[in-house]
Amino acid sequence: MNNKMERLNGEIIDREKVMRGIKKKDSVTLTGYQLFHNYIRPHIVLDGMTPSEKCGIEIKGDNKWITLIQNASKK
Repeated sequence: MNNKMERLNGEIIDREKVMRGIKKKDSVTLTGYQLFHNYIRPHIVLDGMTPSEKCGIEIKGDNKWITLIQNASKK
């Protein structure tokens, strides 16, 4: 668990440097990273699957970001 958190923290820190910090408490940056890690980014520990795929949730389409946005806008 510690390695996962260190990796996520490292990615957030790298992004903050480019953005010069997260300025608002309700920034979508952290939510975006959560979505990226759970639905888009394959994990070596999960044999190249995303956590969502491991749980039986499959995001179909060539561009998973577009599919997630389209699905969210249907609600």
